Amino acid sequence: MRTLVWFRGKDLRISDHAPLRSAADSGEIIPLFVLDPYFFAPERAQELPHRIQFLLQSLEALRDNIAAKGSRLIVVAGKSTEVVPRLAKKWKVERVVAQRWTEPFARERDRRITEALDVPFDLFEGELLRPPGTLRTGGGTPYAVFTPFMRNLLDSTTIDAPLPAPRSLPALPEGLAKVKEAAIPGVEDLGMKPNPAILQGGERAARKRLKDFLAGAAARYHSDRDRMDLARTSRLSADLKFGTLSPRTVWHAVQNEIGRTQAAKVFGSELIWREFYYHTLWDRPSILEKPVREKFESFPWEFDEALWNAWVEGRTGYPVVDAASRQLLGEGFVHNRARMIHASFLTKHLMIPYRYGEAHYMKYLTDGDWASNNGGWQWSAGCGCDAQPYFRVFNPITQGQKFDPGGDYVKRWVPELADMPVKQIHWPHDAGLLRGGYPAPVVEHKAAREHFLATAKAYFDRE
Repeated sequence: MRTLVWFRGKDLRISDHAPLRSAADSGEIIPLFVLDPYFFAPERAQELPHRIQFLLQSLEALRDNIAAKGSRLIVVAGKSTEVVPRLAKKWKVERVVAQRWTEPFARERDRRITEALDVPFDLFEGELLRPPGTLRTGGGTPYAVFTPFMRNLLDSTTIDAPLPAPRSLPALPEGLAKVKEAAIPGVEDLGMKPNPAILQGGERAARKRLKDFLAGAAARYHSDRDRMDLARTSRLSADLKFGTLSPRTVWHAVQNEIGRTQAAKVFGSELIWREFYYHTLWDRPSILEKPVREKFESFPWEFDEALWNAWVEGRTGYPVVDAASRQLLGEGFVHNRARMIHASFLTKHLMIPYRYGEAHYMKYLTDGDWASNNGGWQWSAGCGCDAQPYFRVFNPITQGQKFDPGGDYVKRWVPELADMPVKQIHWPHDAGLLRGGYPAPVVEHKAAREHFLATAKAYFDRE
């Protein structure tokens, strides 16, 4: 059997790749990647610069890994909905295989390709621990609360061991009809400058990150993961997003190394939060356009352009908030605790709609993931599945004091405060202490909190 293996940007690996293994076990294979203008047209790529840089590095690594196994990745430019059916026919393949995507636009793409193909289009799982749509409440409905979702997953699921990479792959079929191939572009080819602070892409780099995490921070993950000043998180989110590691690989590696510990339990729950957001998106695709909680659809958010720009650029006068702003722009990543503080400040102190923050994060995050990013922002705003209550408003000063006690996170990203005494670094606005041009606070915490709560109470009481 001749099979077209379509790599699609969220499965950039050869280990635990079910479509590749299925194809390799059944005969001839043709590995393909399509440079679709939906992502790779320069004007589109420039709207997600850090993700594209990581993706292109990972694609180059995939090409090299496939070559090392004896085959060759064919890269073609064009719309996937046109390229895949055309090449399947031209190459006389008997089926097309790929890894399933959860997002609604991807499901529509796959529907259109299925209709256009003259051969079967087989979608395999690999994005999640459990296929989306397979976990239901006792009443048969999708979950809206995390804890029972997690309990169901853990009680009802045995996480299969990851598939090993094929020892070898067959060479491309002889006499394969030639097509116009494309070179994998560099970020410069797409009109951007490389950012040296972005994580290195590729399966080998991903496996090293996992190995380093397990050898170091993993054992204290439960106690240290919220510390913004310490390197105590896994930094695997981009690898899960682009599939340079599968979630099964990460799950089993953690269980094998630190299983039955509190650290493993807490880390596992974070992987399951990712599952929860993906399953939610599968069952409620409209969440990318509107809040889960319908009462929030007409919530009286406010928008002040000057406040928005201050938040984006890291000039709010709240050091932890500004550090998060600058970390996002500088290295395409924000520590999870800082993300929560950052999002809470935008939506509740500044009353700016969460959709603005969600889109800004999707532009600059290396690990920008539709399901998780949307879920996190709706959680922070209080309008998503199992979200924090709308009346919970993070205090950025005390959050900084608790989770960046020495001020090292702030000092790294807000260097104008580098000489500030530790006791004042999270609120440096006392007379005589400020220097280096650090701005005054754009809002006063107590007044902003009271304004948001009064606005929300009046709105929900009226509803």
